[in-house]
Amino acid sequence: MSTEHLFDKEAKDKLKELAEGIDIALMETNLIAKQTHMVPMSTKEVDEDGAIWFLSNKDSQHNQNLNIDNELQLIYAKPGDMEFMTIYGQASITSDKAVLKKYYGKMDDTWFEGIDDPNLTAIKVVPKQAYYWDTKFGKFTSFLKMGVGILTGEKQDLGEEGHLKL
Repeated sequence: MSTEHLFDKEAKDKLKELAEGIDIALMETNLIAKQTHMVPMSTKEVDEDGAIWFLSNKDSQHNQNLNIDNELQLIYAKPGDMEFMTIYGQASITSDKAVLKKYYGKMDDTWFEGIDDPNLTAIKVVPKQAYYWDTKFGKFTSFLKMGVGILTGEKQDLGEEGHLKL
């Protein structure tokens, strides 16, 4: 793996590519305690500023935790494609109708009683630190390259990793 730190627009583009491509993040809250709380969350969007948006229930444990301490960790993993990203950031919770309408979709009816559900909120995560691992080639090609490296003794380009400086 080569190290490639990305900055500004390139960093935001990589963040968007991985977060929206992987979709599901483990959202870890209650970071101030030894026993944190983790829940899988579906990414709605990475906006032009690099903020990541989710929908959530206002009575959920993670919303309660974020109301006490807004720092969180997001962990994205797509092992089949060998893509991974971890993000440390700060969250804010909103019940602004325009925001909720923007992100609400038909599949959200599984968790909510429609756009007017009084428990519907959106979580905006502003990343403060991010790190990614991306093979660029997927698992099969990466394993093939590893095999070639073992057989030939030559170092193979297996992808890149680095900080995303937003």
